[in-house]
Amino acid sequence: MGWNSWDCYGTTVTEAEVLANAEFMATHLLAAGWDTIVVDICWYDPDAHRHGYTDGTSIRLDDWGRQLPAANRFPSAAGAAGFGPLAAKVHALGLRFGLHIMRGIPRRAVELDLPILGTTWSARDVADVSSACPWNEDNYGLNHDHPGAQVYYDAQLAQFASWGVDFVKADDMLTPYHDREIAAYARAVSGSGRPMVLSLSPGDDLSVEHLSHLRASAQMWRVSGDLWDRWPDVLAQFARMAVWTPLQQPGAWADADMLPLGRIGIRAELGEDRESRLSPAEQQTLLTLWVMSRSPLMMGGDLPTSSPATIELLTRSAVLEILTESSDNRELARTALAGEGDGDDESDGELIVWGPTG
Repeated sequence: MGWNSWDCYGTTVTEAEVLANAEFMATHLLAAGWDTIVVDICWYDPDAHRHGYTDGTSIRLDDWGRQLPAANRFPSAAGAAGFGPLAAKVHALGLRFGLHIMRGIPRRAVELDLPILGTTWSARDVADVSSACPWNEDNYGLNHDHPGAQVYYDAQLAQFASWGVDFVKADDMLTPYHDREIAAYARAVSGSGRPMVLSLSPGDDLSVEHLSHLRASAQMWRVSGDLWDRWPDVLAQFARMAVWTPLQQPGAWADADMLPLGRIGIRAELGEDRESRLSPAEQQTLLTLWVMSRSPLMMGGDLPTSSPATIELLTRSAVLEILTESSDNRELARTALAGEGDGDDESDGELIVWGPTG
């Protein structure tokens, strides 16, 4: 249960905005179980902008090709401090600190042929330039036939541990399914010396055939692409979570994605500054499905400027009761109701019922 900067700030969130959300969470949501603050993609890009990505040439790296926070957006990260000072402030509020990272090694590190920490190898030795994310140009994949690939991930996660990171959202892992990257990243987390939750994404219609590997590697994995404040996006999650919910277990959770609630789109990838376009009933339905299906809960809206109604929904006793007291929840029925709908909505004429099996 936490907050992630993506839905409201896209690639552009600043230290001040992260702290404002952390302080609000500690004051208003921590008592209800919300306890994690996550800085999403491109925190290492000083030229980040709304509605997309830059070409990656300006990203901030250390001498061993590892990303460093952009100091113009995160002033406390100047020099070699990294996210250590920011994480310490988040921890002082009683919260956990997380960050996003892309699969692989920065293209900039390969272009500069930076050394791999503690080895005689370099970024060019370990990069797989044939493996690249189709929607973000920051990184190449790693060649896991080369031992230096694991060493690079080990060094990256050791740095995260030194900063006090508690949660890592590793992106471009699941679509397609990069089994060797996932296994290598899991080994690096395990060897980092610090407990960290590993969350994998995005999982566009992820297959349950990977369940054993996922459970062995991570604590969370996405089962869809990005979810936004559109009813068809929410409706599609009913079918996905009907498949995954019976397989949920402590420490290994299928993730229906962030909650596009409250004030989103401030400097986001999709749309302009707005309150969530989901109706109150749709928002309640979304959150009910998420807690019944045991999806992790990551709030996407800017907490300090979201409506009081949104904050009330997130802390509502009935929601928390479903989350903590219900068990064995499933889709119980899905029935077409011919002639009942007016044809104007994808959900017309269909009844979907969830509840406990007992």
